[in-house]
Amino acid sequence: MTRRQEYAQATRQAILDAARKLFAERGYFAAKVDDIAAEARVAPATVYAVTGGKQGLLSELIRIWTTDPVVEATLGQIAEATDPDKVIDEVASASRRMREQFADVIRVMLSTAPHDAGVAGQLAEATAVYRGAFVPVAERLAQLGALRPGIDTGHAVDVLWFYFGYSSYFTLHDENGWSYRRAERWLAGQARRELLFSPAAPA
Repeated sequence: MTRRQEYAQATRQAILDAARKLFAERGYFAAKVDDIAAEARVAPATVYAVTGGKQGLLSELIRIWTTDPVVEATLGQIAEATDPDKVIDEVASASRRMREQFADVIRVMLSTAPHDAGVAGQLAEATAVYRGAFVPVAERLAQLGALRPGIDTGHAVDVLWFYFGYSSYFTLHDENGWSYRRAERWLAGQARRELLFSPAAPA
């Protein structure tokens, strides 16, 4: 990488960091491009040139969240898992780590989408990616013969989304004051009870 490329990369990162900070502190609409530029110590024109403005900034933050390496790594571990409990534990752990790292981005996206058509489209795309990651999880549980009678992969995806989608950690951590670790353990236990077949339990 040349020095010029390093500078361009550093500038882009500074703009993204500034946007993420101000979106979280002020909200998407109150954070202005001029404020983001000042926070990043660049000219407003640079913000537009690098990211195309606020919607481009939020789109890039969402892309970073939805393509975080932890997702691919977790799905790889799940594909090789032979213990259904381990599958649920991997999902719970990954969702907790992602929420700890990207809760601010998720909050901005969810709070802005009802008031902005462009962000609503970004939310729909992010949700499709997020829910889609539960499909191979449900399929693996089915392959292991671990799903309770009457539960197919589509139902399993819905249940996984209920426990590990957007709202669960916000309720348990933000509203109830639970630690992320406590929330992770509880959600994993509930998902097991709802999804996994137990020979000792009635159907």
